[in-house]
Order: sequence, then structure tokens, then C-alpha cells
Amino acid sequence: MKKETLFLKIVLFVMAAPALVMCFYGLPAMAHSMMPDFPEVKVYLSALAAYAASIAYVFTLFQAFKLLMYIDKNTAFSEKSVLALRKIKRSAVVVSFMFACELPLFYFVADGADAPGVMVMGLIAICAPVVISVFAAVLEKLLQKAIELKDEQELTV
Repeated sequence: MKKETLFLKIVLFVMAAPALVMCFYGLPAMAHSMMPDFPEVKVYLSALAAYAASIAYVFTLFQAFKLLMYIDKNTAFSEKSVLALRKIKRSAVVVSFMFACELPLFYFVADGADAPGVMVMGLIAICAPVVISVFAAVLEKLLQKAIELKDEQELTV
């Protein structure tokens, strides 16, 4: 591995580890413990949405890892990179949508604990993937234009 991307790859693994641990240990325990407290909310449906968000999140990190591998191989300006950015964009939208499905649970937790900060955290969890999706879309368009210019230049010479 090259030094330039090694740190970013390590960061991706560090970001993925808590999500995977949460899927296997945290979400089942949390759903089971919240069931008596919030009978009006379908807690298991919320847990299912959290699983879907976690899977999409880890998939996004995997695509970012693939993008770093393309950079290591000096094939960053390729259709594979554009495809990876497109997948990052779409999976970030899925993460945002799944957290939006969790918004009623955030509301009930915030209302029950009298802590409005929980609701703000829920809104941040919805908005952050949207920002990532927009950023990935912009990078996708720029990369596509750069590839077109590169191909045009190679045909000219």
C-alpha cells in the first residue's frame, strides 16, 4: 500500500468497525430493551431500518476503500472510479432515508427523556449523508468531465 492513502484506509476501517459491532451486539439489545418503554413505536421496524442504514453505511465505506485502491493503482481517472462515486452517492441517500424512517423513534426518545438534543442528533444523522451524497455527485460529474477531456486529448495527439 502506498503511504498517501494508508492513513485514509485505516480511517475507513476504524469507521466501519463500530457499525459492524453495533449490528451484531448493540441493535438487538437496544431494540429488546426499548420495547417496553415505547409500545406505540414499532421498535423492531426501527431496528430493521437501523440495520439497513448500517449495511448501506458499510457499503459506502467499502466503495470509498475501492476508490482509494484505484488511486493507488493510478487508475483514478477511470470509469471504475465514476461508478464507485455513483454507488457512494446512492448509498448515502439510502442511509439518509433510513435515518429519516428512524425520526419517530428519535422524537419519542427526546420527548420521554426531555432531551431535545436527541432530536437534533437525529436531524444531523439525516442531513450528513445528504451532504456526502451531494459531494459525491459533484465529484462524479467532475471526474466524468476530466475523463472526457483526457480521452479527447488522447484522440487529438
